[in-house]
Amino acid sequence: MQRPRNPYSSAEIDRSSHERENDERMIELASSGAARFVPIDTERNLVKTGGDPEPVFLQGMMARAVVSSSETKIFLGYVEGTPYFAVDVTGLETPLTEMGEFVDLRQVGALLFAREGSILAYARGMTYWHRRHRFCGVCGSPTRITRGGHVRMCTNESCKTEHFPRTDPAVIMLVHHGDKCLLGRGKQFPRGMHSTLAGFVEPGESFEDAVAREVYEEVRVKVSNVTYRSSQPWPFPASVMIGFHAEAESLDFTVNEDELASARWMSREDLKPENLPTDGSFFMPRRDSIARRLIEEWLGHEAGPSING
Repeated sequence: MQRPRNPYSSAEIDRSSHERENDERMIELASSGAARFVPIDTERNLVKTGGDPEPVFLQGMMARAVVSSSETKIFLGYVEGTPYFAVDVTGLETPLTEMGEFVDLRQVGALLFAREGSILAYARGMTYWHRRHRFCGVCGSPTRITRGGHVRMCTNESCKTEHFPRTDPAVIMLVHHGDKCLLGRGKQFPRGMHSTLAGFVEPGESFEDAVAREVYEEVRVKVSNVTYRSSQPWPFPASVMIGFHAEAESLDFTVNEDELASARWMSREDLKPENLPTDGSFFMPRRDSIARRLIEEWLGHEAGPSING
């Protein structure tokens, strides 16, 4: 049986990377009445709120008015034959707030259909990268958008370095020992939230090595049998999360307070809904996160019913 995709994955988007090479084709698609545009304002997506959240995609006259004012238009690809573009409207005066509200995608992602959530996440990640690469990292000259927004080229004729969108790989792992799993509290977490351990992959390091290093750095636990489970785009701001399960050698641990606020072992019995604290002192991560998926898999079932699967 095929396992459900994690939220924000973009399998339903045909990126058609070969078409990005044709500037005339990009102009043709963007000016066609069929194109839909995904507006982004400072990493926030435009969503209709008040009931079930619904993404706002621009078309027709409204799209032309907004798109002509933006310097950043990015070809995302096709969804069921319809071309989609991201458009950065940060700092522009537009009437878009009459159509919805610009919100952090994490506030509504778990309530969106999987396809819509992946489009919004893709657009968010691309516009974030563009805003931070307006100048060449080699010579400092301005860069310009090319290849449908998937490359920025240095405008210095003696440099002309091409810069490509980047995403930072991070490992995220559920550490377990027998019938218990180890969950931690980041210092920035909301009160009561506990999650899996995680950290960025360093240069010259495999994913498995990063898992072992991060776990030891955070809780002084040695792990073995590091097993890949799944991955998830996480453009908050620019990561991809690579998920693992890992076995702890013992239940002994010491929290590195520079890394975590606290950590605790939780048994499968502890994590049954009827046994969870009701005072807000403990709750698991959001359903749109791979952290929740890793925990639910270890418990022996997928994350509970949600639109995102």
